[in-house]
Amino acid sequence: MDAVITQLQIQFRDYTISLYQQGFLDDQFTELKKLQDDGSPDFVAEVLSLFFEDCVKLISNMARALDKSTGTVDFGQVGASVH
Repeated sequence: MDAVITQLQIQFRDYTISLYQQGFLDDQFTELKKLQDDGSPDFVAEVLSLFFEDCVKLISNMARALDKSTGTVDFGQVGASVH
């Protein structure tokens, strides 16, 4: 069982390295990981889940703001969502 755990840890490390190399992860992710400890082992996963949930809402807001069928584009809403 220890060999399986070790192999999974190696795969996870290699995958994380590849995400950094591809530019999907950066120093902000590194700083976020520093905030995780034994008292909150799922901290990073929880923060990322919230981030992705917010992204869905923000993209929906931008789509509505860019809806040309209304005749106008709400650039203020687009800017707020992008920020």
